[in-house]
Amino acid sequence: MSSATPLSGFPGSPGPSGSPGSSGSSGSSGSSDPLAALDALAPRLPSPLTEVADERFARRGVRLLLKRDDLIHPDLVGNKWRKLVPNLRAAALAGDRTLLTFGGAYSNHLRATAAAGRLLGLSTIGVVRGEELAGRPLNASLARCAADGMRLHFVTRAAYRRRNDPEWTDTLRDRFGPFRLVPEGGSDAEAVRGAAELGRELRGAADVVAVACGTGGTLAGLAAGLADGQRAIGFSVLRGGFLAGDVERLQYAAFGGRRGDWTVEDRFHCGGFARTTDALESFAADFAARHGLPGLDRVYVAKVLYGLTALAGEGAFPAGATVAAVVTG
Repeated sequence: MSSATPLSGFPGSPGPSGSPGSSGSSGSSGSSDPLAALDALAPRLPSPLTEVADERFARRGVRLLLKRDDLIHPDLVGNKWRKLVPNLRAAALAGDRTLLTFGGAYSNHLRATAAAGRLLGLSTIGVVRGEELAGRPLNASLARCAADGMRLHFVTRAAYRRRNDPEWTDTLRDRFGPFRLVPEGGSDAEAVRGAAELGRELRGAADVVAVACGTGGTLAGLAAGLADGQRAIGFSVLRGGFLAGDVERLQYAAFGGRRGDWTVEDRFHCGGFARTTDALESFAADFAARHGLPGLDRVYVAKVLYGLTALAGEGAFPAGATVAAVVTG
């Protein structure tokens, strides 16, 4: 039996369309009015906030909450809803009919963008890191993108590093025609302002809020939305130690300066993006079984929970503290 207790919002279980992140139908494709289709998607907001009884936290006198952003929408889950929808709305208002964006072979952002295209009747192009993947069978993530109508364009890693170079993106326009460019991970100023609502939903609910980070846009917005006295921790899923600088740049772009109390934790990437370890696999399976949860996403969700559990064991949170982990899907 699950130890999860709903605190607000919807029950901590998938809706009738299937498990969080499934490709179940939640809207019609091919809409002639993307803005009307976007308004009809009916997200579950605020997302549910659930307490789980976990003795690894309880023995330290710490409460653990899960912010179930994975239940916002079956196709545009979690931080993808919060970050992508502002860009989708801007595209619809501008009359853009094609979206182009970037991601790796296991990118949740590519999958969400492809799903959005299907739901809103927009064409989508995914520029994928790794030219060698073009001649191989698609993995499940990229196959889902293709099934949702996304045109996949594989490029070398050297070319992919130029994704923020206007001269290079102009060559993509020469190839594909006009499009609205959505940055990698959907992280831009619009997205950061959208993610700030996540922090506002958590005001007064927790002392510490943790989220897994790829491009840093969710952390940048989350921290800005929290109240004074709350702090955010971003658990990087990539190696390199560069994420804090990216988060600060995003906050300057969105708000004109650094906002909120936040830090980046670089110790729990487990080898890098989409990498895993035996320890992470064991933890993820055990955590899901303990609390009656769907299988934890290894790219993001498992890593933030793994890291938080380790920090609790190190005594990083004082007795009486409440810690919330964002389940992004």
